[in-house]
Amino acid sequence: MYEMISALILPLMIAIIFIAGIIKKVPVYEEFVEGAKDGFKVSVTIIPYLVALIVAISMFRASGALDWLAGSLGFILDKFSIPADILPIMVTRSLSGSATLGLFSELASAHGANSFAAFMGAIMVGSSETTFYVLSVYFGSVGIKKFKYAILTGLVADAMGIVLAIWAARVFFPASSVL
Repeated sequence: MYEMISALILPLMIAIIFIAGIIKKVPVYEEFVEGAKDGFKVSVTIIPYLVALIVAISMFRASGALDWLAGSLGFILDKFSIPADILPIMVTRSLSGSATLGLFSELASAHGANSFAAFMGAIMVGSSETTFYVLSVYFGSVGIKKFKYAILTGLVADAMGIVLAIWAARVFFPASSVL
């Protein structure tokens, strides 16, 4: 029953929009084409921001700085019973969703999907945002150049997401009960 409903939701929404446009005598196809043109213009506008962000993340990861940071802060994480393999996820989450998902995939493969580290990483990935990506795309598309307070707010929210992810992992998946 639910599978049939979920399979029909998107086609029904498209049909309703199309029918509403016809009833209101809106040139639906022409409006769609105009929207696609605007979307293309926005895409071209934000490409430099995305390229800069991707290059910076790639350089950070390829330079070994991420591994060095994980090794340097490992003893602090041990004091708080946080798996050291979580640190790369903490660092990259604000920068890139795809890089973080790649790191999470490596973590889950190395420790197992039912490990405490995988549970904590999954909560962390789901409880924070790719702050720099979002700001560069959205602010770049409308031409906002001064966004230091937005970055600060986003990083504070990301830090809270990380802290609460650690807390939630400990509460809901105590290390001793993990399969």
